[in-house]
Amino acid sequence: MGLKEEIEQLSSRIEEKVDKVKTEEATKTAFILPFIRLVLGYDHTDPEEVVPEFIADVGEKKGEKVDYAIIIDDKPTILMECKPVYTNLDKEHASQLRRYFTYTEAKFGILTNGIIYHFFTDIEEPNIMDKKPFFEIDLRAVKDSDIKELKQFTKSSFDMENILESASELKYKGEMKKIMAEQLKSPSEEFVRFFAKKVYSGRLTKNAELQFTEITKSALKQFINEQVEERLKTALKPPEGNGEDTSEINESKPIKRKDKIITTEEEWEGYYIVKAILSEMVDPKRVTIRDRVSYCGVLLDDNQYKVICRMHFNSKQKHLSLFDKQEKHKSGAKKAEKIPIDNISDIYKHTERIRATAKIYLDK
Repeated sequence: MGLKEEIEQLSSRIEEKVDKVKTEEATKTAFILPFIRLVLGYDHTDPEEVVPEFIADVGEKKGEKVDYAIIIDDKPTILMECKPVYTNLDKEHASQLRRYFTYTEAKFGILTNGIIYHFFTDIEEPNIMDKKPFFEIDLRAVKDSDIKELKQFTKSSFDMENILESASELKYKGEMKKIMAEQLKSPSEEFVRFFAKKVYSGRLTKNAELQFTEITKSALKQFINEQVEERLKTALKPPEGNGEDTSEINESKPIKRKDKIITTEEEWEGYYIVKAILSEMVDPKRVTIRDRVSYCGVLLDDNQYKVICRMHFNSKQKHLSLFDKQEKHKSGAKKAEKIPIDNISDIYKHTERIRATAKIYLDK
């Protein structure tokens, strides 16, 4: 199971159990330990990987304990301080975690209530944990960008240098995005005046300022909506031609036939979904479709050696073939994993694997 699927599973568990979790210990058992084990990939039962109640002597105070320490290369690298599930982390100053951070070899601190995770490091001053996190993730509303950043902390992908290099940029981008969200919801006087002075030559009275506050808010929302619509139009625009290419997707020979292939609406819809999934990492024009008698394929650069996926929609049980593992049959053709799907929209559930396949071709 991939990282995205593990997070989705834990998110569902949170939705089901959150009302029954009342204490810090219950939060640890129900949500935090599964996060450590299933999402980050560390074995919480192995004291060489995860140490509960890790002792961190803080100055003259001896025997101070942090909830968990994740051990990497025999060093306590990630410290975790846990709070009950109902705790508002924005009001929690993480002062206790800062003390532990300073007096240990840790490079990262995590403050969590089992649902929201705040990641800290020492960007501003060496060995002193920053007051603000450089990365935040809410398991109830995870974005693809969150998964990308979180993956760096997993056991299989952990690279301290890469994380530290990107932490500063990530922190400031996160702060800027918060400011943008606040301005979109309730534009500040300074923000409104900036735009008003660009378009209005009159005196900015109190009434004019109130009017421009609503105009600014409306203009921002409309601009964002138009950008989204334009991007979707580009991503979902059908390629030139009717999709009735007679060449084969993989290394096998073309099928000779007299009948014409008809690309169904479901196949077009599936193609548009794959195109939209890849729109953030590749020009949508490079994603093409080729239909066959038994399946409909989606390719990168219309190249028979760059198969993204295949759609088998001609029978009652629909299937999607994925190629992210890039294994090969003895014949030389790429082996696919054929996965049953119930609805065309189920293709979105395999976003990570579809993008992984495209990345293989792009990296080459």
